[in-house]
Amino acid sequence: MPRTERAPSMGRPTTSTALPVGTKVLSIGLHPSALDYSWMPDGVDESVLTARIGAANAALRDAGFDAVPCLIDNSPDSAEATVREQLRQQTFGLAMIGGGVRMLPENTLLFERLVNVLTEEAPGIRLCFNTSPEDTVEALRRWIQA
Repeated sequence: MPRTERAPSMGRPTTSTALPVGTKVLSIGLHPSALDYSWMPDGVDESVLTARIGAANAALRDAGFDAVPCLIDNSPDSAEATVREQLRQQTFGLAMIGGGVRMLPENTLLFERLVNVLTEEAPGIRLCFNTSPEDTVEALRRWIQA
């Protein structure tokens, strides 16, 4: 797989107070079956992305985060219903929305709907963003102090 350039570490935000350890996190991302792999680097397919997501979820657990994975499809209606159901079942202090939702122009409406359902169903929830499954732990650490 070709090497991709990554943005430098963003560090700890200074505009908000850190959340306490043990804050429950809703980790939202596109289900690997919902993606078009034609724009992905060679060697990245559904099975590879599924493995990367699994490794990221294991890394979250190993880092001590109380994270609930929430894989969605790219239908705004279906994704909104899935996230709304998660928010009604549990209380979350932080939601992480993955790069596949935010970074693809065709998912702009999906991203808007998710932000709005999160703020509607869970007033006060904080949002954070990763750029890939591999930097999810870093994204959460910006907001939850260990």
